[in-house]
Amino acid sequence: MISVSQLSIHFTGTSLFDNVSFIVNDKERVGLVGKNGAGKSTLLKILSGIQQPEKGVVTMPNGQTIGYLPQEMVHRNGMTVFEETSMAFVEVKKLEKDIAFYNEQLSVRTDYESEEYFDIINKLNDANERFDLVGGYSMDADIEKVLLGLGFSKSDFLRLTDEFSGGWRMRIELAKILLQKHDTLLLDEPTNHLDIESIQWLEDFLKNYHGAVVLVSHDRAFLDSVTNRTIEISLGKTIDYKASYSKYVQLRTERKEQQMAAYLNQKKQIEDTEKFIDRFRSKATKAVQVQSRIKQLDKIDRIEVDEEDTSTIYFRFPAAPRSGKVVVLAENLTKQYDDHVVLKNIEFDLERGERVAFVGKNGQGKSTLSKIIIGLEGCSGKLELGHNTAIGYFGQNQAELLDGEKTVYDTIFEVARGEMSGKVRNLLGAFLFGGEAVDKKVKVLSGGEKSRLAMCKLLLEPVNLLVLDEPTNHLDMRSKDVLKSALLHYDGTLIVVSHDREFLQGLTDKVFEFKEGNIKEHIGDVYEYLKSRKIESLKELEQKEKPAVKQDQPAITENKKNTDNQKENEKEIKRLANQISKSELEIARLEKEIDQLDQQLMDSEKYKILTADPNFFKQYESFKKSLENEILNWEKLIETQEKLK
Repeated sequence: MISVSQLSIHFTGTSLFDNVSFIVNDKERVGLVGKNGAGKSTLLKILSGIQQPEKGVVTMPNGQTIGYLPQEMVHRNGMTVFEETSMAFVEVKKLEKDIAFYNEQLSVRTDYESEEYFDIINKLNDANERFDLVGGYSMDADIEKVLLGLGFSKSDFLRLTDEFSGGWRMRIELAKILLQKHDTLLLDEPTNHLDIESIQWLEDFLKNYHGAVVLVSHDRAFLDSVTNRTIEISLGKTIDYKASYSKYVQLRTERKEQQMAAYLNQKKQIEDTEKFIDRFRSKATKAVQVQSRIKQLDKIDRIEVDEEDTSTIYFRFPAAPRSGKVVVLAENLTKQYDDHVVLKNIEFDLERGERVAFVGKNGQGKSTLSKIIIGLEGCSGKLELGHNTAIGYFGQNQAELLDGEKTVYDTIFEVARGEMSGKVRNLLGAFLFGGEAVDKKVKVLSGGEKSRLAMCKLLLEPVNLLVLDEPTNHLDMRSKDVLKSALLHYDGTLIVVSHDREFLQGLTDKVFEFKEGNIKEHIGDVYEYLKSRKIESLKELEQKEKPAVKQDQPAITENKKNTDNQKENEKEIKRLANQISKSELEIARLEKEIDQLDQQLMDSEKYKILTADPNFFKQYESFKKSLENEILNWEKLIETQEKLK
């Protein structure tokens, strides 16, 4: 459990956090949401202990471990992928040395009855138990499982990490954190450098993870799949919802409506009371009633409507100049680096107005083909652009290419032409760079702000072919929605490389799947593609694993079923159903008890009183242990019942 109490931080005179309090319980899956710059990454740094708050405390039980994945980090060189990943097992390697040392001591000592000898035996037993607990016996298998899940192939294991891009090296760091089996995982945009298949694997891994998970992500589908609680950060405050992202959006809307209705109702009551007081204040016969109403007003707990950060970017792409019918044509296109063939003899054409998504595992050539189309990379074979094709490009590292020493204003002013040079401030304002923000240096901007600035540059030239490589990385939910809306209204030809399923849904009408140097075309959007892929893989599985039917195997008839056994089964199923109902009632009771304690802990005044009582946390942990045992009992009952059915 992690407890945050009265946390405050200020930047440039404004509150990033203002007396924020909440608790993260064991095994919870929490999504942190909010606009770029709201403080999500800062909060993760504080929870991890990397950054200290100006005010307030973060507490957790002794011995609790935390794994933290930041958006950016410094990578080491000189080790293979497998060697670097195995660094996650530092404790295992130390235990191996300790176990070897204890065994050696036992083999040479002869003082079998001494306390020292028994002490070595106890240490050896403890080391062996710990070795098993932290995965020492399955280390190599676990490393292989996680690396394969995150998109590496076995042939990558012995390659030096130096050979991989920053995105792939981030996967290695993620693999190390997952393998360390921390009590709590803090993940800052873990899907930014993952392909769709790796994201789906990570979803399954995190859903079954033994500890708590707190994550920042702008991938709605990922949040919905993994989280069961959402903490919104807005204007220095946190608002807690016991729901995944989509449900949170619905609950948030309902909460705002209820709050506004209660506010308006109370406002009318106050106005009516004030009118009565003003009307009869001077009449002696009404003095008692007037004083009574005045006291009522003083006692009213005034409802306040939460402030909401409604600022959002607004833009539309300029009208696309008309291009030729065929915008891009490729014939026998091949791209290789030394002996590594990325694309082999691929052929395709894009016509004016088509909208295509490039999908597939990382390293299969999506970004490479994008760069070939815009002219940043060469190739063999044929690639031609159609008549009057004007290209706009947003690359994965577009934000990193910005000059950190320039101001936001200078970055846009230098590329503005004609009438746009006089509208730079208006354009920046549309992307939420207003007032003093235009004078900030680029290097102090957050990842999302840099992405917005790079996207802003795209608007300065009208283009009829947009090539966007992972445009949603680092963009918050609202910015993504605005970008998607702008792309839906864009009237040119569109190519999008993205792993964000929700963003791609309905945006494109064709999918190019990149696999083993080839491209396979799918008609429809990304969800239709995923649906067809799953069906295909199931068919392939049936073809490979369907057992041959022996011709001489006699059929088992219904007459051989034992009627008495069937009746006994039915009785047992009913008995189990009663036990399941009782177990569910007990689970509900325990969850209610824990929820009530959680609510008390959220109250800063009660928190001080409760935590001063040494028996409080014993009672709290007792409830949680009982709940965990009851859930296990319920699962066993369900499993037994299903087998009987």
